[in-house]
Order: sequence, then structure tokens, then C-alpha cells
Amino acid sequence: MKYIIGGRLKMKKCIACGMPMKKESDFAMGDTSKDYCVYCAKSDGSMQSFEEKQQSLIEFMIKTQGLDKNIAAQAVAKTMCQLPAWKAYFKS
Repeated sequence: MKYIIGGRLKMKKCIACGMPMKKESDFAMGDTSKDYCVYCAKSDGSMQSFEEKQQSLIEFMIKTQGLDKNIAAQAVAKTMCQLPAWKAYFKS
């Protein structure tokens, strides 16, 4: 789904993982008003917790990129700290 912000065409991205949400089925529960994707939603449509998302992203990095768990955890932390849903977890 694309929308206009400040006169520029933007694609909506998941606030929890950063995935571009291009079609209705990419959104949690197929609801385009949601700010998070189908992969970041629980079966009831609510967003996964920080811990749930962190663990699933680490497992995803290990599976898809063959990374060691510690390296994957570092990469995930580097990504998550920039995402709107998780920024507060990284403030000191």
C-alpha cells in the first residue's frame, strides 16, 4: 500500500520488523489500518511482544543467513533499535 506524506509517495513499512507492506495480505489480519505486518501479529491480531519478535528475528537470521546465534542477536538488536515499535527498549 502506498500513501503520500509531505507530497512524497511512500510505502508503508511494518513498525516491528521493517518489512514493506505492499498488499493487503501483508498487513496483520489483512487490515491495512494496522501498522504491523502479518509476520509480527499474533493469531488474535495483536502485535507480538518485544521478546517474541526479538526471538523470531534471531531465528530468522540464523535460518536464512546461517549466522551464529550471538552474531544474529547483535544484528537483530542493531535493526530493532531503529524500528518505531522498539526504540524505547534501547534508550539508556
